Amino acid sequence: MTETAQTIDPALLTIADVRSAAARIAGAVVRTDCDYSRTLSEITGADIWLKFENLQFTAAYKERGALNALLHLDDEQRRRGVIAASAGNHAQGLSYHGSRLGIPVTIVMPRTTPTVKVMQTEAVGGTVVLEGETFDDAYEHARSMEKQLGLTFIHPFDDPLVAAGQGTVALEMLEDVPDLDMLVIPIGGGGLSTGMGVAARAIKPDIGIIGVEAELFPSMYNRLKNAALETGGDTLAEGIAVKEPGRFTSRMLAGLVDDIVLVNEATLENAVSLLLQIEKTVAEGAGAAGLAAVLAYPELFRGKKVGIPITGGNIDTRLLANVLLRDLARSGRLARLRLTLQDRPGALFKVMGEFDRHNVNIIEIYHQRIFTHLPAKGLITDIECEARDKDQLDALVAALRAKGYEVDQVELG
Repeated sequence: MTETAQTIDPALLTIADVRSAAARIAGAVVRTDCDYSRTLSEITGADIWLKFENLQFTAAYKERGALNALLHLDDEQRRRGVIAASAGNHAQGLSYHGSRLGIPVTIVMPRTTPTVKVMQTEAVGGTVVLEGETFDDAYEHARSMEKQLGLTFIHPFDDPLVAAGQGTVALEMLEDVPDLDMLVIPIGGGGLSTGMGVAARAIKPDIGIIGVEAELFPSMYNRLKNAALETGGDTLAEGIAVKEPGRFTSRMLAGLVDDIVLVNEATLENAVSLLLQIEKTVAEGAGAAGLAAVLAYPELFRGKKVGIPITGGNIDTRLLANVLLRDLARSGRLARLRLTLQDRPGALFKVMGEFDRHNVNIIEIYHQRIFTHLPAKGLITDIECEARDKDQLDALVAALRAKGYEVDQVELG
């Protein structure tokens, strides 16, 4: 009899399940590198080892669990096909491997899903159905189609077979770097952290396991700590933006993780930027959450050998550009200075002289004469500029103020 998610005890996942998954998916997913980062280690005070799951074909670890679940289907289930509700990496992983295996894959997404995600899923072989305004609407519709059409539903995280596949990430990390002290694992629904936690605890029982959630979506944090933090918002880490964690994964993680920490949006942006600048690798917000945790809580990791999976690299290019520019602004490389000037010839020219003397490059200039509280002969000028570093920018601001100009720096939200 073929083993399926329905015939496995949903409260049980063992290292044997993870090892079986590893053998099953071998050769069909990328065995990604786990490399030491000298520069990030110097920045954080920990020995940082990165697992590059963003280098999978669909740019995310989700392929592992999706493939393991697909390979458990019997012939009739394969013929009828599978269905899932997902607007993210699970959709692409399931569609890619389903197409490769000749298994029809239907993905239900909310109507609000960005077109690029629909196109990416269709490009790797999935059939996309748009239904509802929210993920919950899409999920309910997928469950309805499952019953009506006799399809097999594959959950993105709350499934032992999926979690077993995700656990192969930890197997590979501990094969490559057996003396890791800690793993820092992003948590959304909990599939990755459950699978990795089971594998890591069996191989190295005393290893530290820290889960990471976005501050805006502390769903597993609330569940395991009996907290009631508000959940919701527009997070960069949409891949782990889950309002309700899995039931199976919650039960498993209660005995696996040492702690769960929360990271804010600025730290997530910084982590994405650092990975691109230092490691020359693209990570989505959720993919960079592990590094964000080490940046936000250095005392937890200082002096330890820390393994971090970069779980995915599917980030919109325009969003990535915004993240990089905002990070430059936070570091003092980019700035918007707001000056109050008199509306008369030569006023702006004199200000430009100070920029020239301090070798600060001007990018954009905006004048505002009408919508101000100033007298009719006054104006507000916003100057976007680029400096070598924060010290150079501070010197310019001090010089302008010494000349009698009123200067404010427009801060990021």
